Amino acid sequence: MHIELNEEWSELLDQYKDDHQDPRNQLCHSIGIPMIAASIPVGATVVGLPLAVPMFTVGWGFQFAGHLFEGKKPSFVDDKRQLLVGLAWWSQKVGLGLVREK
Repeated sequence: MHIELNEEWSELLDQYKDDHQDPRNQLCHSIGIPMIAASIPVGATVVGLPLAVPMFTVGWGFQFAGHLFEGKKPSFVDDKRQLLVGLAWWSQKVGLGLVREK
């Protein structure tokens, strides 16, 4: 299954890529994004909640550490849609091929 981004979302992804050039930031995001994303379904269960909280917190720690390396504020500060774009970037970065740009 592929999600094809329209022109607007393709531009958002291009902007995200421009804001994340430092390899150390990319590494931090490659760890932090899946931790944050995985914490949501894990936390949806009572049993998983104690695990989800540290996953979420540590994941965001990686995100902010990466931006210290990059020297830029996180993209979502200016546009909340970038929170979703980060998932698209990560899926491309790890080769899942879930997202295609126009």
